[in-house]
Amino acid sequence: MSLPIAITDLLHGHAVEWERLEFKKSWNPLDVLHTLCAFANDFHNLGGGYIVIGIEEDNGRPVLPPVGITQQEADRIQKDLLNLGNSAIRPQYHPIATPYEIDGKLVLVLWAPGGRTRPYRARTSLAKDNSERAWFIRKHSNTVKARGADEAELMGLAASVPLDDRENIFAKVDDLSRDLIVDYLREVESDLAKEEMKLPLAELGRRMGIVGGPREAPNPINIGLLFFHAEPWRFFPATQIDVVWFPEGRSGDQFTEKEFRGPLHKMIRDALGYIKATFLSTTVIKHADRAEADRVVNYPLEAIEEALVNAVYHRGYDVREPIEVSITRDELMIVSYPGPDRSVKEDELAAGRAVSRRYRNRRIGEFLKELDLTEGRGTGVPKILRAMSKNGSPPPKFRFDEDHSFFATILPVHPSAQAAAADLRGHDTAQVTEQVGTLVDRLDSELTRNELQEAAQVAADLRGHDTAQVTEQVGTLVDRLDGELTRSELQDAVGLAHREHFRRTYLLPALKAGFVEMTQPDKPNSRSQRYRLTTTGRELRARRRTRA
Repeated sequence: MSLPIAITDLLHGHAVEWERLEFKKSWNPLDVLHTLCAFANDFHNLGGGYIVIGIEEDNGRPVLPPVGITQQEADRIQKDLLNLGNSAIRPQYHPIATPYEIDGKLVLVLWAPGGRTRPYRARTSLAKDNSERAWFIRKHSNTVKARGADEAELMGLAASVPLDDRENIFAKVDDLSRDLIVDYLREVESDLAKEEMKLPLAELGRRMGIVGGPREAPNPINIGLLFFHAEPWRFFPATQIDVVWFPEGRSGDQFTEKEFRGPLHKMIRDALGYIKATFLSTTVIKHADRAEADRVVNYPLEAIEEALVNAVYHRGYDVREPIEVSITRDELMIVSYPGPDRSVKEDELAAGRAVSRRYRNRRIGEFLKELDLTEGRGTGVPKILRAMSKNGSPPPKFRFDEDHSFFATILPVHPSAQAAAADLRGHDTAQVTEQVGTLVDRLDSELTRNELQEAAQVAADLRGHDTAQVTEQVGTLVDRLDGELTRSELQDAVGLAHREHFRRTYLLPALKAGFVEMTQPDKPNSRSQRYRLTTTGRELRARRRTRA
């Protein structure tokens, strides 16, 4: 058996918080039983936790190299776990046990996801004459009995398994895409990626916690459909991000809108890539008293990313309203539905001190953390505040109504960027800033001077000549690019053996000209990177085929 995350990430706390980890030097069945019960109850909707047996701990951190256990001990522990899960905890609960070898020592990792039939009670003693049971929960990094208000609240969770962790009886296991699952496993460097071809889809899904139900009639869990189905909106209507540009303000008559759909992580990355390429700009501020100039952006990308990921993480997937990113010359606003947990107060939120007592989607947060798209645990708002402050922007605003029916994050434009935009609007842009427009069209990141001149020349060539004659290599690439292809697949489609020649003569000009785009623009070197035609690229291909 294997975990859905890399063991190195687990040991160093890269994928989960330390309070979701316990290290045991040796096997202690009662202690492990109580911690398993606490993880199964998942009191804070964090997605359960992990117990590593065979590694000593020091203040919650692993002491490496591990002490290790023998193979006979690992076999005995797994038999004990089966018996404990059947008789010592109610309802029955079984973690996933995975043996690993670390520095030549064998350890056993227990993955205990949040249970779907909580609350769980475990025996307080394994003595034969003791039948007392108690509810256990996690308090910071400790396992404790649930008492008083905590016990009452735990009872209230019995009928509130988060929607993303429920089985979907209207879908089939075959609705999950093995290709999307494999891409994910490779990106998070899970050992499951090495085994996936040997496993039936249902078994692979069970090991990842995205398939449930009896073995004779398995069902996908909603989290699997949200991340590993090409069209999750078919199961969760309005699962999309709408990016809307209001050039004359929200009260004006003009606007342009672009929809982003797909698996949640791809939808986030596609929307961020579009916003970055289309709406973000850098303003250079020169000073009379010093040679160094300041560079500011109209909206810091880090703040937008945190706000958008938070919206995807915390929105209600039973609400038929998309996430909307509306952009004017004065502000960028992200709205999602419904609003935050009732425990969140607006003044605490604005100060970066608000901590939600409940996470609406515990599994979505778990997957986004493994993809490094969020840290979780209430760090999003403080990161937005820091990003805006570092850029010299006005502080963000957070809005929701009395009923907590929506949540809005408002990022004001940097005053200098706003002033620069106003200066441009005061002139005939087509006449005065044609060269500036050429440069801005092509400037996707901080380029060197030579790269910038090259990109501007490509743009000028495309505008001034018949594209089919000037960039035949780009045209060939556009003709051959069907669907989403890796660089090597695209190079093979064009029929070139020399990688650097292909990159400089075909791929880079096509990207700079806007005919081709990356599926993951924020991770250009990702192993799962793909390339696809933009709307302009598809139009170019249609024109070329018409001529032919």
